[in-house]
Amino acid sequence: NCVLTSALTSAKQAVCSTMPAPQSRPHVPMPALEGFLKHIESCNSGLEALPEFTPFRVGSKVLGQLKAEFVDQLARYPAVFQVEGRGPSGTVALHDSLSTPALRTAAVADVLSQLRGSYITGWRDELYPVSASFCRGEPDLLVERAAAVHFGIKAYGVHVNGYVIQSDGTWCLWVARRSLSKPNWPGKLDHIVAGGQPHGISLADNVAKECQEEAGIDAALAATARPVGAVSYTQITATGYKPDVLFVYDIQLPVDFQPVPQDGEVESFQLMSVEKVAAIVAGSDEFKANCNVVIIDFLIRHGFITPDAPGYLELVKGLRRGECS
Repeated sequence: NCVLTSALTSAKQAVCSTMPAPQSRPHVPMPALEGFLKHIESCNSGLEALPEFTPFRVGSKVLGQLKAEFVDQLARYPAVFQVEGRGPSGTVALHDSLSTPALRTAAVADVLSQLRGSYITGWRDELYPVSASFCRGEPDLLVERAAAVHFGIKAYGVHVNGYVIQSDGTWCLWVARRSLSKPNWPGKLDHIVAGGQPHGISLADNVAKECQEEAGIDAALAATARPVGAVSYTQITATGYKPDVLFVYDIQLPVDFQPVPQDGEVESFQLMSVEKVAAIVAGSDEFKANCNVVIIDFLIRHGFITPDAPGYLELVKGLRRGECS
């Protein structure tokens, strides 16, 4: 028995010796959680207007929600869109003759091209899948990214927390300043890397692509980004209905790494202490709205926001208030 016990002890020690030591960090004071909770509420606001929206259907599936103004636009194209009534009891459906994803995609693209500029702005030339949930076979159709919010479809994205642990143990985050020429959220603070999830590319490949395009992170370093979960929210804006899901990644960057703007979408990058980032999030609207939710998730996962803080469970629950599917 003593021999067996000794062998088991040696085996445990061998296994433990291969495990990385936990990363210690100094205590970082956090603001009161009310400042974080306001961003959860902001990203889930406007839903009182949902009874004014009309369901968008493909076959028997409800895949989106449409504002009345957009329904009026689509009603001008009866060969593509069949409009029956308005509001929750009404419906906007694709014409029965559009029986395949390819036919639906082509017909809807033709309509959207006619609405481009006059009604749909911020054209991206990226196709988003229209589906009831993520990664469930072939989507029912594809639509231009700029039209996603008008159709009120589920949209997905990737957000990367690029963090650095300094030699003294201080944790920092690389923060981007969005270009003033961006059509959405110009000049706001943002993640080092973030982007929408278009059709036809895996999440991992999209992260690698965005890392290179936005911050000059090469493929080898980008491959160290770790998927750590997802956040979700549902919001009604002036443009439409947004049931969004963001896949979250963490990447620990070398102390001497310096991101470089590549595609004109970022004005500059700044390395900020986690304490400073938390203070900005809790005390202002400097960050692009959904970045706040991802940063709050980072602060919770890494133990900067602790369970003893009043409002902790409400904050945790709020990170996935939208339908995560």
